[in-house]
Amino acid sequence: MEKNLTTGSVSRNVILFSLPYLLSYFLQTLYGMADLFIIGQFEGVASTTAVSVGSQVMHMLTVMIVGLAMGTTVSIGQAIGAGNRKQAAQSIGNTVTLFMGVSIALTAVLLLLVRSIVSAMSTPEEAVNGAATYLTICFIGIPFITAYNIISSIFRGLGDSKSPMYFIAVACAANIGLDYLFMGALRLGPAGAALGTTVSQAISVVVSLAVILKRKNIVLEKTDFKPRRPVMGKILRIGIPITLQDGFIQISFIVITILANRRGLADAAAVGIVEKIMSFLFLIPSSMLSTVSALGAQNIGAGKPERAIKTLGCAVLFAASVSLVIAVGVQFIAEPVIALFTDSSRTDGAEVIRLGGQYLRGYVWDSFFAGLQFSFSGYFCAIGRSGFSFLHNALSILCIRLPGAYLTSKRFADTLFPMGLSSAAGSLFSDVLCLIIFGLLIRKAKRNLKEGQHE
Repeated sequence: MEKNLTTGSVSRNVILFSLPYLLSYFLQTLYGMADLFIIGQFEGVASTTAVSVGSQVMHMLTVMIVGLAMGTTVSIGQAIGAGNRKQAAQSIGNTVTLFMGVSIALTAVLLLLVRSIVSAMSTPEEAVNGAATYLTICFIGIPFITAYNIISSIFRGLGDSKSPMYFIAVACAANIGLDYLFMGALRLGPAGAALGTTVSQAISVVVSLAVILKRKNIVLEKTDFKPRRPVMGKILRIGIPITLQDGFIQISFIVITILANRRGLADAAAVGIVEKIMSFLFLIPSSMLSTVSALGAQNIGAGKPERAIKTLGCAVLFAASVSLVIAVGVQFIAEPVIALFTDSSRTDGAEVIRLGGQYLRGYVWDSFFAGLQFSFSGYFCAIGRSGFSFLHNALSILCIRLPGAYLTSKRFADTLFPMGLSSAAGSLFSDVLCLIIFGLLIRKAKRNLKEGQHE
């Protein structure tokens, strides 16, 4: 299970680590998209909108949990790179203690706020009850979502990206089967989509725990679970800026959803469908963030900063080249892709396809520009400077993404294409900031090296 990533070919390590991670993201996104695809076969636009609104809220919570767990991945990775297994064990134990408390508190608070959240999303009236039901069931399953993601973060910190892939494959298969049962056979609508998601996550957690107990590779003592300020402090110092960053990004997406919801049911459904598709297209950038974080952390822990920089370079090249091909290809198949999620023979379905195609053609360029910023965010995490990742994303959202979405929504009432481009512009702005920050860090490192040589 544990793998040393501080030796050998950098590009080979990036590819071998990222491919299972990429497949994990693909499977996780697939079962998220399955909810929309399957409910579109059995229900109308109102139910599709309810699931798209609810799933966007759940996606926000999930990525924030993943962002916080990034502190675990980096802490364990640096400990493994330095050969300090005791420190790694303490990071694992304290992660379990920390996230168990977080998940319970989060579940209790969110269950009290379901109706308020649905209202804040400006959910169309026809979809309000469905969205509330969906969120209530999913909020009950937050402990399972949290458990899966922290288990995955622990494995990746140890250098193992394959095991989480197997766990999510189990969840994906279970979710698709349960979706057809709950939404198709039993006709439970949005409630069925939520039940499928929650139960499949629980199954995945049970399977992952069974694997851990069988392997017995992770040896923990009771004292490792005792809260330790330095250990938890490091996890939180790295994780909190990332979870805030991811939270801001998701809030910006939710604001865009609210703007679309206020334009009408068809716009709301179109944006919701495209957001799901974009979560799929963001597989490459997202996998690069986690790959650079894990590999970079081990190399930083091993005292090999130059390999961490090479890892960053390989990730940027890989993400940019693949995402460019995808962005160009989508320009020719946007409407057929949207049509997979709604009934084109219905008048409202045809309008969703038209609007969704426009939005996707503009928005898809965000996946290209995000490849660079996600890779740099991973590097900033690996060196323990995740605050820089939060900084460039926050500035991008406040200065470009949100103002752009609002203005284009108001000025272009008949098309969603400019609104999609505004998101891509935000990522381009982040790219520029990342290059500036990286250049300053390199200059500082060289200056410190020269001063050290003079001494």
